[in-house]
Amino acid sequence: MARVKVLSLGEMADVERQLEPSFDVLRVTGPGIEGALAAHGPAIRAVATRGRDRIGEEMLARLPALEMIANYGVGYDSIDVEAARRRGLVVTNTPEVLNDEVADLAMALLLATVRQIPQADRFVRSGRWLQGNFPLGPTLRDRTVGLIGMGRIGRRIAQRLRAFEVPVVYHSRMPQTDLPYRHYPDLRAMAADVDTLLAILPGGAATRKLVDASVLSALGARGIFVNVARGSVVDEPALIEALRSKTILAAGLDVFADEPRVPEALLGMENVVLLPHVGSATHYTRGLMGKLVVDNIVSWFEGKGPLTPVPETPWHRR
Repeated sequence: MARVKVLSLGEMADVERQLEPSFDVLRVTGPGIEGALAAHGPAIRAVATRGRDRIGEEMLARLPALEMIANYGVGYDSIDVEAARRRGLVVTNTPEVLNDEVADLAMALLLATVRQIPQADRFVRSGRWLQGNFPLGPTLRDRTVGLIGMGRIGRRIAQRLRAFEVPVVYHSRMPQTDLPYRHYPDLRAMAADVDTLLAILPGGAATRKLVDASVLSALGARGIFVNVARGSVVDEPALIEALRSKTILAAGLDVFADEPRVPEALLGMENVVLLPHVGSATHYTRGLMGKLVVDNIVSWFEGKGPLTPVPETPWHRR
């Protein structure tokens, strides 16, 4: 009996190594996808993806035997889940296992941005300390943080902020009654009441450019914006202009609209801390994520169902 053919999209050596004893794994990404679809499309029954390549209507139409898509990560905005749902496909992601890692990184990026840690490092390395002290800067002590999103990771970030004795409020579609933080149904209203915004919400059409020029203007001249969500949730040109014009004070960014291409304007700014999308990027956590991708695929083809299906997947309706 032929082994199940799995298409692996995007540099997941650990996932592929775990799948290979039991599955026929095709490793491709970018330009190689077209050839793999042409040669093997009708036989592919599962896709494992890092989310770098779009899985939309056109690709799905060329995968008639496809049963499931296993996403390596919590965010799955690179997958057209509505098209997958119409075909009865199961889509899984990797929640929970990266919550604390991303929350730690969010706090590190927030502190680095507020306390200007990369700038201070450059100050020492360039020898400028010999000419005088590093200038005084902002603090976390007199700030209120507004979280844009209050999902699993948002809750972990809020816990850490409470340990820092920093007031927390949040914006989300619906209030969560089990939380002690004030909920703002209107993002601009929250931005006007705080001086620090931290985005930790899913990407996709519903949140595209949610943080726009009006939100940044409401945040104001003391404002700091930190993004550990998706580059798509902020209007990037509006953010660049807000930083350039000092409409806001600073930004800390782990994600960008067109990764890995970062706008030249951001690269030249001293009031921005830039990271290469490393929220979950540790050996420990990526190992847990990879194992969950594998476990979802194995569980499905053993007839046990998916372990962590996304809310839109048809499995929830069975």
